[in-house]
Amino acid sequence: MQRGPRSRKNAGFTILEVAMAAAVMALAIASSIQVMGRGFASLDTARRLSFASQIMQSELEKMRLTQWGDGTTAGTGTVGSGVSAYATTPTNVPINAALYTGTGDIGSSMTMTRLAENVHTGMIKVTLTITWTTFDGRTLSRSYITYYGKNGLYDGFIS
Repeated sequence: MQRGPRSRKNAGFTILEVAMAAAVMALAIASSIQVMGRGFASLDTARRLSFASQIMQSELEKMRLTQWGDGTTAGTGTVGSGVSAYATTPTNVPINAALYTGTGDIGSSMTMTRLAENVHTGMIKVTLTITWTTFDGRTLSRSYITYYGKNGLYDGFIS
């Protein structure tokens, strides 16, 4: 039984069809890799936001345990004598990364600054800001603002 020219032509794929299928497959793989990369970046950002919030909340809890001090306004107390000793210029606050992560990879890549401003006598506004650089080079930061008075501490989260 001999095959005619027509049955031989329809027996397989042409090189053009194979090339088109390979191009579509390559496009699908490249797209999925890009989507996965963006997903990992979003996950990393969410993780770091969570850690930043925990670190700043911990710092606020330390402030809650600190007395007002011997000054009347921000920056007028003697060093180490309470919240009124907080500087009115941005001050770096050390982050103990071991408290927040097992390996220290997240907390150690963050920097926290504290700024105290006078609202009126007996009340100061304290702003905590954490800044970090993502693995793709973007700089992100989050802030916590609290009002600390001689009679108490009131706080709120500002993103």
